Amino acid sequence: MRLQSFLLIALSISLLSSCSKKSSKNASSTTGWAYNDPQTGGFQSDGAYEQATGPGLAFIQGGTFIMGRVEEDVMHKGDNPPRRVTVASFYMDQTEVRNIDYREYLHWLRRVYPGNPEKYQTALPDTLVWREELAYNEPYINNYLRHPAYSNYPVVGVSWIQANDYCRWRTDRVNEKILIDRGILKPDPDQKGQNIFTTESYLAGMYNGAAGKTPMRDAKNTERRARWEDGFLLPNYRLPTEAEWEYAAYGLIGNADGELLSNRKIYPWNGATLRSPENKTKGQMMANFTRGRGDMMGMAGALNDNADIPAPVDSYAPNDYGLYCMAGNVNEWVADVYRPLSNLDVKEFQPYRGNVFTRYKKDAAGKLMRDQYGRLMVDTIADYRNFRDGSYDSQIVEGDNWVEKKDNLKTHNMYVQGKHAGEFSSLITDHARVYKGGSWKDRPYWLSPGTRRYLDENRSTSDLGFRCAMTRVGSPKGFKH
Repeated sequence: MRLQSFLLIALSISLLSSCSKKSSKNASSTTGWAYNDPQTGGFQSDGAYEQATGPGLAFIQGGTFIMGRVEEDVMHKGDNPPRRVTVASFYMDQTEVRNIDYREYLHWLRRVYPGNPEKYQTALPDTLVWREELAYNEPYINNYLRHPAYSNYPVVGVSWIQANDYCRWRTDRVNEKILIDRGILKPDPDQKGQNIFTTESYLAGMYNGAAGKTPMRDAKNTERRARWEDGFLLPNYRLPTEAEWEYAAYGLIGNADGELLSNRKIYPWNGATLRSPENKTKGQMMANFTRGRGDMMGMAGALNDNADIPAPVDSYAPNDYGLYCMAGNVNEWVADVYRPLSNLDVKEFQPYRGNVFTRYKKDAAGKLMRDQYGRLMVDTIADYRNFRDGSYDSQIVEGDNWVEKKDNLKTHNMYVQGKHAGEFSSLITDHARVYKGGSWKDRPYWLSPGTRRYLDENRSTSDLGFRCAMTRVGSPKGFKH
């Protein structure tokens, strides 16, 4: 009898436990109130979430690595001292952005803003970057961007500003397609003026697109907009930080045994040579670069890298993250503002210099404002691009009582800026941006991911392109329950 009672009690506990586990998915573990029930307020549960990989991206599992110089500083600039940092997981384009990708962007701008030709003109790459004294490069001016022969080649002549605008456009087109594929919105090829789909304006309730066949509904079966909390809209495409780019380029995941790193790398591949050691590809160049003075591609019949200018974006073997051309082909813009000592100044977790904090601008009635292109307008509330450069303890300015002059607390006082023609001016400003990777006309030194250079964010060259990144939300690699 006691045994039967014990079994009945055990069975009851088991049933209650199973019911509790079953109902926990549909009810709050904090309050016990049901989710998605209009009779209890209609709070909707997020459910399980795993970030989808956006078009063109590869997952980069984060971790710790030593950022900076791995070989002799032949330029003697001392701007990349080694330092251990940690990078969070993120996503990055497998290849550099191609000419055909950028032409798609230009086509959209011309179609959607017919009354604002300056928007299209502002986005155009500078094809004159190919023009050089005493060189016949005119065919590239006319053909490189637009001819189908170069569609799979990396876009060049794009400034840092233009690259950022492309990233924002790409974010909006990807998220718009997600909503269309889910039936939440109908395609609207005729959207114009301020009523342009942007992720921000849609989430703010300011985009008035046509509802699809399966709109979102709340617990009361009332139609509603998709929300950020629903989890299927993707974070922004953006330029990678310098630390993210360098970490992804090395691809050290292929050299790790647990937490033991077997060897560091000079390049995105193993070894100190520039040719493949593999039997099938032995002797072939691992990247597109300049081997020596006047030697851009080798001898006829035995072209060493088979590229006189940039090559197609997937021409060489990918690194251990599956990323192509992280050394050579074209240099790539990253998000950071350049400072010689950034590696010593920035944080150990997610190092980055270039923070500009903003908030949405509102009119007198408290409503969000859009510009003529349909984007939400912002106000800058904090600018830390020159953090420490303008502070009392890090600045050197000639003269008496400089500490009391507010005008001295700016970057141009830290780095000399000539006020008259012919006077010396430092190139280091809040608009100087880092680029990395080496290019088709660089020597091997610049192919090492730890090297760094900089250029004004409005400038462009014939060997400088970019690729996009995206933040990973949630755990670094996903937890299994």
